[in-house]
Amino acid sequence: MFKLRNFVRFLLVLVILLPIGAFALTTSILKDVHNKDLNTSSLHDKSHMHADGIKNILVMGTDARPGETSSRSDSMMIVTLDSVHNDIKITSLARDTFVSIPGYGKSKLTHAYAFGKEDLLIRTIEENFDIDIDEFAMINFQSFMAIIDSLGGVTVDVTQNEIAELNKFIPETYSWSTNKDKGPMKLVENAGTQKLNSYQALSFARIRHNDSAFGRDNRQRMIVSSIMKEIKDTSILKYPMILRAAAPYIDSSMSPTNMIKIGIDALRIGTDNIKQKEFPLVDNPQYTTNGIYGRHGWVIRYDPVSTKFLKQFIFDDIDY
Repeated sequence: MFKLRNFVRFLLVLVILLPIGAFALTTSILKDVHNKDLNTSSLHDKSHMHADGIKNILVMGTDARPGETSSRSDSMMIVTLDSVHNDIKITSLARDTFVSIPGYGKSKLTHAYAFGKEDLLIRTIEENFDIDIDEFAMINFQSFMAIIDSLGGVTVDVTQNEIAELNKFIPETYSWSTNKDKGPMKLVENAGTQKLNSYQALSFARIRHNDSAFGRDNRQRMIVSSIMKEIKDTSILKYPMILRAAAPYIDSSMSPTNMIKIGIDALRIGTDNIKQKEFPLVDNPQYTTNGIYGRHGWVIRYDPVSTKFLKQFIFDDIDY
């Protein structure tokens, strides 16, 4: 039998890993997360690679600012619940990946959502990488900050060369915060391991121009890891508050029933064996080329042959 404390804690971890969460405590939270208006009809087309016991959830973060009605997909991950090999896999998809977007020709992967919302993004990923997506979840900046506010901050290691770029974003992210107790705006003054509040952490996650998009992906994973640690150290009494703070900013294709099933499957697998990868293979010049490409700007071009490594990782548990 699972202990209730471990069950609820694990579901909270899923709020961060899968942003589908909030399915543990109340029906009202489940209904808040499930968005019937999402266009995810492509999820029903099972013409690409799939396997029993393996569920792929596309988790997307948008770069929409408060009040904006259109945006690009700022971050994209395929979260794989693998009951065959008993692990969870997180595959980051680089936003600048040069792909064929159905009906729009060649462009960056991040543009698919701007062109045709969630359904076109799903189709683009399925058709370019030959992987069936089973479910979809979307999280925005407010959810990110609401979770961190509920936890009282996250701890990360800020390097000296990140401070200027981090502080550049803080005035904007500070203005987005809905935390009434946020106090006066505070910049990050020193390098080193330190606790960042919600708007500082979001600014840290947005840093890009002082290294690369891949550096930003790494910083985002650092914050996710810190959030997971904070959750593990948080009293169970704070769990409902954290879930309710995040739920209004999360939209998912999953029905409450599916959320519960996925949560139970993930609970059985556990979080001790989480594997992470990034695609395209940015460190392998044999399969990937980065740089300016005509009118498309800076893109990541990949050899279609390399998608076999992505599929081997997701379906066969083979590291690449």
